[in-house]
This record gives sequence, structure tokens and C-alpha cells, in this order.
Amino acid sequence: MTVPGREREAAVDTGPGAVVPAREWFARDVHRVAPDLLGALLTRRTPDGVVTVRITEVEAYAGEADPGSHAYRGETARNRTMFGEPGHVYVYRHLGLHHCMNVVCSPPGEASAVLLRAGEVVEGVELARARRAAAGVTRSDVDLARGPARLTVALAIDRDDDGTDVTDPGGDLVLRVPPADRSRQVASGPRVGVSGDGGRADLFPWRVWLDGDPTVSAYRAAESRRRRR
Repeated sequence: MTVPGREREAAVDTGPGAVVPAREWFARDVHRVAPDLLGALLTRRTPDGVVTVRITEVEAYAGEADPGSHAYRGETARNRTMFGEPGHVYVYRHLGLHHCMNVVCSPPGEASAVLLRAGEVVEGVELARARRAAAGVTRSDVDLARGPARLTVALAIDRDDDGTDVTDPGGDLVLRVPPADRSRQVASGPRVGVSGDGGRADLFPWRVWLDGDPTVSAYRAAESRRRRR
């Protein structure tokens, strides 16, 4: 992943080579931010412990220019966070069943965001496992954050976390970017479960993932009900 020099200079060192990017790092085109989030470490601190997930799969959503986006038809009370400062998370409840988390990027007003689809739990595995077991069946540790709903359960994220700033090193939800790994293989394809033009692979191949990583979720075509982000 590429962190431009001036952005890395403004970042905060958090140890093991990873840094918390400055807000300007997120204020870029969604298609630059999305692949750069692969391999990033998202840490959640709660009274019951700490869980960190290494991001392995994401999807880009380009706001009002994207028919698959929640912001396609403009600002609402639900999607207001998407129109705000980059570096915050947009959390919504999907079909009333589970939560999904996005990282807001681009300058304020552009409403683009990156959905965090899947990851590997690299810290707090036992706590993540307990949370997932309480929410449903967990077959293996590979599945703990394999999918956007599982990821938010493992991290104890819900709608109350909408708008949280991930650029604060002392915050309860912090995103860190490790050094660039030029050996990694990144694959791309259609977004999962997006209907209409927004789900077309030829127009919107905007899901990217670490090729070969076992925590990447399975592709599913859109269901009959249209969903947007």
C-alpha cells in the first residue's frame, strides 16, 4: 500500500512499523484508499478487552456518482456521516439484522466510503470468539471476521459507533497502516450483493482483496431486494 510522503510525515507511530494516518490520508479518491486499507490493522478497545483485525477485503463506494451507494440520492439522516470529515466510520444496520462498517474518505461533501468486508483477528482472538459464539455459530477462527457482519460482531461495533474517528491514536477505535508490502497480491471483482448497475463487474469491479487469504468472504450475487451504500 502507498502512503504519500507528506501523509506519512504527519502520521503517528504506533509501534511494529504501523502508523495511524493523518486525516489527509483518508481525504483521497476512494479507489486509492480502498486498496491501501488492505493489511491495515483496526483496533477496538472496550472494557472487556482489545480486539485487532487485519483487513483483508474491502469494497469502494463513490457516493452520488455510484448507483450502489447509500449516498447515491443525496444526504439523509442515515448517511450523514458519509458527507462529513474523512477518517470517520459510517456504521449502518443492514436489513435490520446486522451492522456494517465503512471508512469515510475523500474531502467532506463527496460522500465516498470503503466498506470493510473481511479480516483476520490478530489480537484478542478469545474475546472475538466469545462475541461471535454469542451471536451465532462460529466454525473456526478463520471465520471470526470473514464477512462484514462477522467483522463488526468481533469488534463489538454497532450503530452507536457511527461517526467514530479512527485517526485518534488514543481512541477506542483506531486504524493503523503498516509499511508497504510490494509482494502482496491484490485481486478485484464485483461487489457482493449489490443489485442493478452497481453490481455489474464491467462497470464497478470495486471489491478488492488479498488474493489467496483464507479470511476473504465468498462472493454472492445480489438478492432480489436492492441494497445501497
